[in-house]
Amino acid sequence: MILFVGLLASVLCYGQTPVNPNTGPETKQLLEYIYSLNGKILAGQHSYNEDPDKFYNLAQEITGKYPAVWGTAFYWNGEKDPGERIVKATIKKHNEGSIITLMWHVGRPSENPPYGWSESVQNEFSDEQWQELLTPDSPTHTNWLKQVDNLAQHLKELQKAGVPVLWRPYHEMNGVWFWWGNNPEAYKKLWKMLYDRLTEYHQLNNLIWVWNANAPRDIPYDEAFPYKDFYPGAQYVDILATDVYHYDYEQKDYEELLELAEGKPIALGEVGELPKPNILEKQPKWSWFMVWSNWLQTANSPERVKEIYNFSNTLTKDEIKN
Repeated sequence: MILFVGLLASVLCYGQTPVNPNTGPETKQLLEYIYSLNGKILAGQHSYNEDPDKFYNLAQEITGKYPAVWGTAFYWNGEKDPGERIVKATIKKHNEGSIITLMWHVGRPSENPPYGWSESVQNEFSDEQWQELLTPDSPTHTNWLKQVDNLAQHLKELQKAGVPVLWRPYHEMNGVWFWWGNNPEAYKKLWKMLYDRLTEYHQLNNLIWVWNANAPRDIPYDEAFPYKDFYPGAQYVDILATDVYHYDYEQKDYEELLELAEGKPIALGEVGELPKPNILEKQPKWSWFMVWSNWLQTANSPERVKEIYNFSNTLTKDEIKN
């Protein structure tokens, strides 16, 4: 009874109101739609920014249906900033009727692009570097502002085009593999800094803020720690998500995220091996799943993909509201 009252109070407090009070009407509508799913789950597919159609189209070739959610990542790993190309592909997918989710594979703010994967994105970040990042006017903080301001220019193009974005930056922060991870208190400050810079300074009002962790695990040197340790607070998060790659759809993890969400929607930000319908029947609150690129093929048989796309609670692009 106490838990129920707490959840009810949270729903009444936060409701379907975006954390950004200036959120635009299209973005509010998308968030309201996600709240309204009521046990339905949106099918989603990630594609690399070099080929934004490849795996999205493959899902359709396998199932006869296009995913409702299309995702890709801002990742500057070549000589030229791919942002313009990503914006163009995103607007195209939006105009075709897809829901958009975007992420940010950014290198360490102590460096300049292009960013190597192991050399920067997944490299270590010391306590000293964290301290400098969180200190205004320091060289690392100044460089971080350049990173964010460059990203903001691309997000502003999407705002001009009327594209609402399920925005999930600095994901899998409770894991030990990204530079922004494995440091709970510093991470929460970083999230709030990013929120303030994009929302208040750049006035980006087309973002639904998706805090996206990783399913907890205790594998030595590949750990993912409890969700609650890294959560920046309900006033900075619209939706809570997690990533599940090896069929680790643990009920306890689902319940933990649901409790932390306090009435906000939850989602499967990235998956490798798709959940089976019997899992979704036990975990009906997931708002969407997004298969990570080639894992559609490498971790799932065509029969498995068809099974989940044909599941009665799965929504594909032809079934979603505009």
